[in-house]
Amino acid sequence: MRARALALLLLLSACYKAPEEPRTANGFPIAARPVAKVVSGSWSNELARDKAGEASAVMHAAGVRKGMTVADIGAGEGYYTIRLSAQVGPKGRVLAEDIVKTFHDRLADRVYRDQLDNVSVKLGEPANPQLPASSFDRIFMVHMYHEIQEPYEFLWNLRPALAPEGLVVVVDADRPTAAHGTPPALLDCEFGQVGYKLVTRKPMPQAGGYLALFKAEGPRPEPRTMRACKG
Repeated sequence: MRARALALLLLLSACYKAPEEPRTANGFPIAARPVAKVVSGSWSNELARDKAGEASAVMHAAGVRKGMTVADIGAGEGYYTIRLSAQVGPKGRVLAEDIVKTFHDRLADRVYRDQLDNVSVKLGEPANPQLPASSFDRIFMVHMYHEIQEPYEFLWNLRPALAPEGLVVVVDADRPTAAHGTPPALLDCEFGQVGYKLVTRKPMPQAGGYLALFKAEGPRPEPRTMRACKG
């Protein structure tokens, strides 16, 4: 009797198929953690941020130099866009992008008003920034990564935009994504699933958290090979 029961259990085990991981329409994993809602175009007052030396500290740590081409993703009201424009100089280029049309329009007006000739403003898409290939020395994502609705698909579409030695610059707080932050281990895991390698991470108290630099390494993985990271 026990042998028959064991045989039946083995048969049922062989027939069991684990449920498939939830996927986007394009086959990417769906984030297995909360995605924070966009609540503001800026995480803090610009005067306070300048007093803390935020932008200068972040740009220095990211190695932003004259003549570089950089992207400011989730640019919001343009705190970094304006300062990146000055940092890269007239021979450099800045592409500022946001998916919220109100933020985009306000920033476009600001760029026009301030006559920032080296800045372009673009309305993005939640899962695809649609950036030109092999173009950017640095791609900034400041206090916004936790708001990306489909992080794996977004990062996968972002990779081709990096120049050969280009880096993705993430600034975020070390707290749960539901509380508008990203734990470093979760960030590393999600970037790693898309074929990025952590170059360095350092505390960035001037920006209310940490800074992490990532580079693309190896071939871009197929969406079906990725697994959602628990966070």
